[in-house]
Amino acid sequence: MRAAVITFPGSNCDRDMAVAIEDISGKAPIRVWHGDAALPEGLDFIALPGGFSYGDYLRSGAMAANSPIMRGVKEAAGRGVPVLGVCNGFQVLTEAGLLPGALMRNAGQTFICRTVALKVENRQSLFTGGYEQGATIRIPVAHHDGNFFADEDTLDRLEGEGRVAFRYAEAVNGSRRDIAGVLNAAGNVLGMMPHPERAVDTAHGGTDGRALFESVFSALSVA
Repeated sequence: MRAAVITFPGSNCDRDMAVAIEDISGKAPIRVWHGDAALPEGLDFIALPGGFSYGDYLRSGAMAANSPIMRGVKEAAGRGVPVLGVCNGFQVLTEAGLLPGALMRNAGQTFICRTVALKVENRQSLFTGGYEQGATIRIPVAHHDGNFFADEDTLDRLEGEGRVAFRYAEAVNGSRRDIAGVLNAAGNVLGMMPHPERAVDTAHGGTDGRALFESVFSALSVA
């Protein structure tokens, strides 16, 4: 399996993501700089990590969404390559038009950094097959702009098409319908605010994020 982790100016979770991918897949991912003109050939998985790309100026993820490498990410996603965007990566995916909605300032205008409970809303996806439907898992969050917003029609469509992957089991940041992670229509792009890469080792205090990576890597190995 060939995986890649994209690094933008201000990314600070790219190493965490790379370590998690190597630990679970057994192979270190390729590290790709945002200014590269093209992705490496033959990629099976792409991860956009958390952080504060471009200092979150303008809007979180808005400037990174226009980085040269995002043309390749969009093309790969269109071909069905699995793409995972976590925290700032989720923000980048929405700003790039790969996922619907927007991530706004948290309700209460506070930075939230703690472990939260999530409910698995759809286990029929590439990323969530390792979980039980309706299971409650615990994953860390660390964000200031994680308040997911979309209009009612979009929210109804996401719900009706089974594209809500994870939902906060508690009110965390004001997200509409407590949505924590969403899928694209094809099911190969997942954006989520919680950090599964920070919950893959017992030293992290929990391993509930591990099944997400195992699920997608297992699916790729048999594809």
